[in-house]
Amino acid sequence: MLTAREAARLLRSFDHVLILTHVRPDGDTVGSAAALCAGLRALGKTAYLLPNPELTDTTAPYFRPYAAPEGFQPEKVVSVDIASESLFPENAKPYAGRVDLAVDHHPSFEGFGRENCVRPSAAATGEIIYDILAALGPITAETALPLYVAISTDCGCFAYGNTTARTHAVAAALLQTGIDFQAVNKTFFRTKTRRRLQLEAAMLSQIQYYDRERAAVLAVPLSLMAQVQATETDAEDLSALGGQIEGVDCAVTMRELRPDVWKFSLRTGPRINATRACALLGGGGHAAAAGCTVEAPFEEAKRRMLEAIAQVAPDFTL
Repeated sequence: MLTAREAARLLRSFDHVLILTHVRPDGDTVGSAAALCAGLRALGKTAYLLPNPELTDTTAPYFRPYAAPEGFQPEKVVSVDIASESLFPENAKPYAGRVDLAVDHHPSFEGFGRENCVRPSAAATGEIIYDILAALGPITAETALPLYVAISTDCGCFAYGNTTARTHAVAAALLQTGIDFQAVNKTFFRTKTRRRLQLEAAMLSQIQYYDRERAAVLAVPLSLMAQVQATETDAEDLSALGGQIEGVDCAVTMRELRPDVWKFSLRTGPRINATRACALLGGGGHAAAAGCTVEAPFEEAKRRMLEAIAQVAPDFTL
């Protein structure tokens, strides 16, 4: 396993680099990729991001300036914030087995890169990319802005339990470059579309409680998305909603991706290890935030998840 400094030395030897992001891209994978791409270009390298068809309106502005032109043939491939090759978008699947460097912070990382730089203690992959870029040269505003997006979004604007003193120190260093962090905070944490509010209202009206009301299940079926004409941007980070309910330390969000194909997002307190529960269903992530996908009708998919949680939390009652 490489340190950030060793990863930086490796990257100095790379050129014509293609950077991969994961399916349903969030701020961490997009911000980390954009910052790394900008940093490599500052060294005179040719670097691009592989276009991701699932970008949202909030993350796209940080991604698109670095998107690879059609036909670009990389010499080296780097992945950021991707724990498993199963999380590659369709257009990234040809690069399975060809990743020269993988940078990630998930405990469930599967070690698919030829070289890997992984630090599960980091609040976001953006923290690791910061250390890599700092070893390559000065952190500029161009790299600092997407890094702030990466770190702030993965720790809930520094409110989640994965936030550390190191997270705040890196954020402070980024702010010292003069970036407009207030605009980022407004976009990602203080603005909701009307369709988003309709989604949240519908989810809360249909919420189901289990485990003596310590567990909440919230569902986003395709029919609800169609009903309110919601976009992927409207549905971004809906998994944060359940954890805001008083007394709930196990929030299960079920998002229907295709008919009877459910993406689970599990957000938990210290009583339940989310990664261990999701791993039983083929997923992974962090101790307090993990996910998996289950192909089954709603009730069966929900039952499988609740039973998985019960297996890792002895006091969980269905």
